[in-house]
Amino acid sequence: MTVKINLALQGGGAHGAFTWGVLDRLLEDEGIEVAGITGTSAGALNGAAFKAGMVQGGRQGAKAALDGLWQRMGAVGDMRFTHWLTRFDAVAWASAWEAVLPFTPMEAVSQVVSPYHYGPFYENPLREVVEAFRFEDVCAGAGPELFVCATCVRSGKIRIFEGQEISTDAILASACLPDLFQAVEIEDPETGRMEAYWDGGYTGNPALFPLFSGDLPGDVVIVNINPLEREDIPKTPQQIRNRVNEISFNSSLLRELRAINFVQRLLADGTIQRGRMKQVRVHMIADDALMTQLSVTTKLIPLPQILARLKQAGRDAAEGFLTRDRETLGVRSSADLPAMFG
Repeated sequence: MTVKINLALQGGGAHGAFTWGVLDRLLEDEGIEVAGITGTSAGALNGAAFKAGMVQGGRQGAKAALDGLWQRMGAVGDMRFTHWLTRFDAVAWASAWEAVLPFTPMEAVSQVVSPYHYGPFYENPLREVVEAFRFEDVCAGAGPELFVCATCVRSGKIRIFEGQEISTDAILASACLPDLFQAVEIEDPETGRMEAYWDGGYTGNPALFPLFSGDLPGDVVIVNINPLEREDIPKTPQQIRNRVNEISFNSSLLRELRAINFVQRLLADGTIQRGRMKQVRVHMIADDALMTQLSVTTKLIPLPQILARLKQAGRDAAEGFLTRDRETLGVRSSADLPAMFG
């Protein structure tokens, strides 16, 4: 029997290769069908590749599209000086850097250089990666529904791109870290005004509410990249900045999960009549042990050795989820929200 699910894909730079591995393994389970995807930043890229591949060639097409995406990501080269590191163990290099200096290379640059300082020489290094998508497939009516999250710079509100609104610029906006990239400007169809957008992680990493539509299934599988919890108290400047970033990028997700927990409790005790609100079942696939070990620098270094390690970790995490919790799909949540918010 086929069970339909939705996917909620977090952003996290090169660590999004973990999600690549998760999706690669889920695609091998023909008893699972993905009906909807919401994604931010790297999650938006993964979602676009997944959908385009499904439309082009089913499950094998989706696998091939994801492989192609991360091959392109591993070939990204620009002024952010990553390719000279290919001869070294990049994870060890990043850890050594952080042990000696209280900032990452890009943090050092961003303190004195704005993306706008490049003038006519500025180019978003992700543009070629995203332009390689077949947007007639990404925006197609067939395949899973896709939602891309970005943050409006002027209003601070989230914007969800869907259907024909999804474009190269929409995905680049979702992945636009303002310290690294110039804001992406896209016309607001309601006002006709050009609006500037930054990374969707500031307002939804990812947004869950697009998946609450009545025509989508009740199961939401969240692929976590940013650790929700860390045991050790951050003490160095870099550790503190990294944890502040993780907390801020997880805050919108935690708010939505708290709201889901509240509504599900009201449904369970009869305060809200069943049928008036959607029954949402939440599941999570993560490897917090790995993500807490990785350096923040590795988010900005899409080197093949790191991507391959993350892909395998994602496959392993998905395998563990399927072994442990697959039977809960369509039945109940496997994530213990009451314990999380108790």
